[in-house]
Amino acid sequence: MLLGELIVNKNELVEAVASKIDGTKADASRAIDAVFDSISGELASGGEVRLVNFGTFLVANRKATTGRNPRTGEPIKIAASKSPKFRAGKILKEAVNK
Repeated sequence: MLLGELIVNKNELVEAVASKIDGTKADASRAIDAVFDSISGELASGGEVRLVNFGTFLVANRKATTGRNPRTGEPIKIAASKSPKFRAGKILKEAVNK
């Protein structure tokens, strides 16, 4: 676990990164934001991001389907959409399963 907790928010992640790089929280925050922005931008343009031994961020296409309104039971159309996905790499899977 990153900080010994089950859930880590962005501020805790910034603190952890800052301590690992012996830098300031501001530097760590800018670096994290840059990574997230780069990944988001690549996915938005239809690409994927492969981080060797960590995992792959990609876009999955969902087909249009018909669902049901849970209150009325009436059929409704659910439009096709794109969804971000993450596939864990081998080293990340091994780290999680230790």
